[in-house]
Amino acid sequence: MIESIIPKLPMRHKAMTEKFYTDLGFEASKDGFPHYLMMKNGTVEIHFFEFKDLIPEQNYGQVYVRCSCLEELYHLYIERGITIHPAGSLSSKPWGQKEFSILDPDHNLITFGEATGL
Repeated sequence: MIESIIPKLPMRHKAMTEKFYTDLGFEASKDGFPHYLMMKNGTVEIHFFEFKDLIPEQNYGQVYVRCSCLEELYHLYIERGITIHPAGSLSSKPWGQKEFSILDPDHNLITFGEATGL
């Protein structure tokens, strides 16, 4: 029986990735793998594998995170200095979601969305 899905995204520098996701409200696993990072926020997990030769502008990693209280999260991230993707500002979409997007330091696109109840 399938219970959850955990994306695995590339990272160049573990400490940089950990700090970025900590600023988003995630916590790092205490497992201490040297080339692998597991971040968790509530029931949401994102894992990262080391890819030192990654060219961020050529990375197309993407994750969609469904959440509640999207507008509060959006404003919290702005207060924390998190850069919102230029094409990903908070907006209602025709598919019944309100969304915003950010890019992490390795250009993984993280989109946060909440159902608007069409």
